[in-house]
Amino acid sequence: DRIKPLPISIDLAILFTAIFFPLFLIMGMRSESLEDVRYVEMKYTAALRTAVQDGGMMLNDNETQAKESAYDSLKFMRADKEKALDSFARTLYVNMGIAEDPAAQAALWWYIPAMVVLDYDGYYLYVSQTYSSEHGEEIMQHRWTPKIPYAWTDDTGNSIRFTLDSFVHVFESGPNRWQSGFRKDLIGETGVALLDDEDMFEQVRRITIMNTIQDQLAYYIQRHNQIALRNGISYTFTLPLISREDWVNTIDDIGIMAFIQGIPVGDQYYNNYALGGGRLVKAPVYFGGIDSRGLKYYYRDACQYNYRVEEVFPNAKEAAAAGYQEKSCYNPGVM
Repeated sequence: DRIKPLPISIDLAILFTAIFFPLFLIMGMRSESLEDVRYVEMKYTAALRTAVQDGGMMLNDNETQAKESAYDSLKFMRADKEKALDSFARTLYVNMGIAEDPAAQAALWWYIPAMVVLDYDGYYLYVSQTYSSEHGEEIMQHRWTPKIPYAWTDDTGNSIRFTLDSFVHVFESGPNRWQSGFRKDLIGETGVALLDDEDMFEQVRRITIMNTIQDQLAYYIQRHNQIALRNGISYTFTLPLISREDWVNTIDDIGIMAFIQGIPVGDQYYNNYALGGGRLVKAPVYFGGIDSRGLKYYYRDACQYNYRVEEVFPNAKEAAAAGYQEKSCYNPGVM
């Protein structure tokens, strides 16, 4: 395995401190200077974001990609999670200064409670799990979960397995049958009313994807807490608040999410997460937002405005047709 497992009996908090203390010392980690702390946080943030971007770019590096024809979808892509993980870890180790230190690499994973790879029709979690070795020793190691579908069920037992677009797998509890296809092609063909309402379908699809990922992340991060506490790490890992804009970008296409928490920085702790997409060229997303005065604007996803996001559009034309006025961070002359 790529990430070397460690016996549960080892005090990883002590090991981590022993390995990283020289680095902390050199970078001013023991200094009371706020500037030093901010500098280190910036270095860690850059390392995490670069690693996630590199990992995300490897998601589409699948030799069988051209042979995949299960879905007639522009968004369909079989994510290569192993190559993404290798690229993420390699870049992170280099930028953390531990590329040649396997023990430090293993210790660092105690502060990475979870990674997520979003595939077209489900997602994987890379999380800490325990198992027994052939000698009966309890071992902790990050491992992939099986693929978890984006599943939704109604009150009558019908269910839908969503994808990152409108393609669905539908189970009807009455006739006890499965059907697959794009939502528009299944209108009137099933007893699932959600498929007949495009706006409601899209809303439920996005909420379902967000909720199922958040629920599983919360579960595994809490379990990571229990394992870490037994090994002397008193920091409480929690699922961070992820902005709606980040969620919109995340569930729009295949991608990767990674969380780092609890790394000591002076008398504080470094906590952050990062997102990376799996497309070499990704079409821009347009947010439809409302400002504090109730005015409606649309803007590119790369622009940072503190508006309440209400809708997401694939292009500016649709945003304008929905009553939003353009606001650009690229051209100050536009609003």
